[in-house]
Amino acid sequence: MPTIVIATLACMAGAFLICGIPSGLIIARHSSEHVDVRKVGSGNIGMTNVARSAGGGAAALTLLCDAGKGYLAIMLGRLVVSQVAFGGDFSQTAALGASGWSTTALYMACVLGHVYSPYLGFHGGKGISVGLGAGLGFCWPVTLMMLAVFLVLAAPTRYVSLGSVSAAISLPIISFAWGIRGAAIAPLLVVAAVVVFAHRGNIKKLAYGQERKFSVHKRGGEKDGR
Repeated sequence: MPTIVIATLACMAGAFLICGIPSGLIIARHSSEHVDVRKVGSGNIGMTNVARSAGGGAAALTLLCDAGKGYLAIMLGRLVVSQVAFGGDFSQTAALGASGWSTTALYMACVLGHVYSPYLGFHGGKGISVGLGAGLGFCWPVTLMMLAVFLVLAAPTRYVSLGSVSAAISLPIISFAWGIRGAAIAPLLVVAAVVVFAHRGNIKKLAYGQERKFSVHKRGGEKDGR
């Protein structure tokens, strides 16, 4: 088996384990609300449910930690692969580099780790915040365009799920338009499918007009917004 394949698989395992750390659950438990987000709201450990259950500060910290671990995991993976396979030439691990497939595979592992956390019985978040951080390490122009898609749909409607699903669907499309081809696009198709599947309940609620809009928990049980 080629060295680059072995290095990529090892780094994917590391990325999966790093990104599986349930930041939202840990932060909400240690917030002033001391809440287990798995037992309130949507039951999800991601930023949106943390905001509704533990407040804006906890949600912001969750976003920072989830995005941070995604960025850290993919950058460490790229560094290892570049050292093992390209004599330290980091540029070869760029999305359009010689081992673009390796980097998109690392990106996939980051999202899978968050959605299927090995620390929570392979249940977790929905991959959006981790995908943002890992995406900045994978290909920041593509990620910023995805973020624009998210904001255009989520900001005016306050339906985070609408923006999230749309951004996920746009990932392989924008990546292909950016020049990412061949084997490198396959992991991105998996990411899009996994994120959409993780939002299947939200999609059903959107279709029936039952989806909750983004809101922030306030002390005393009140919420800012619907």
